[in-house]
Amino acid sequence: MFENALLERCSRIPPWQPPLIYGPLIAYLSVVALRARVSVSTFAACAGAGVLLWTLLEYWLHRLLFHYQPQSARGRRLFWILHGVHHDWPADASRLVFPPAVSIPLAVLFWWTFTVLAGNTLRYPLMAGFACGYLAYDMLHYWVHHGRPTRSLGARLRRHHLAHHFRDPGRGFGVSSRLWDHVFGTASRA
Repeated sequence: MFENALLERCSRIPPWQPPLIYGPLIAYLSVVALRARVSVSTFAACAGAGVLLWTLLEYWLHRLLFHYQPQSARGRRLFWILHGVHHDWPADASRLVFPPAVSIPLAVLFWWTFTVLAGNTLRYPLMAGFACGYLAYDMLHYWVHHGRPTRSLGARLRRHHLAHHFRDPGRGFGVSSRLWDHVFGTASRA
């Protein structure tokens, strides 16, 4: 994909990398929240809100940013690198999860946003839930492409996502959740 060997290497991300980065972060955020005496019910509510926020962000990033159609050749190349390559080679196991060069700056941006909006204590469970949602997204995305989900929920997510790839790329933007596709009328017809 890239002539530059460093860029090429950085564009290939193994699926074990996000859990290695975000698993300890989620644990740390959870421990800090509970040590700050956030009640279990408040923790659950904030973490749940974080997961829900992630699924909404995932939907809109996929729908508006990843499927944006720029007019310039340079813009088309940039957006192909960002997401088009995934549609051209959906079976490429090394380009299914977000590279840390993208996910870590986004995590820092949301950490700052949650600090401003929720304060110094509630930012911890909110970010733990958000990071959990992101990690679930990355792992589910890998699984629906390379696993063979047999249970009904996994099989439905797989059908939903693969319909986006192979039948109608203008529908089915949610990967970890179909909720927002139903809310915004873009559910795949699979």
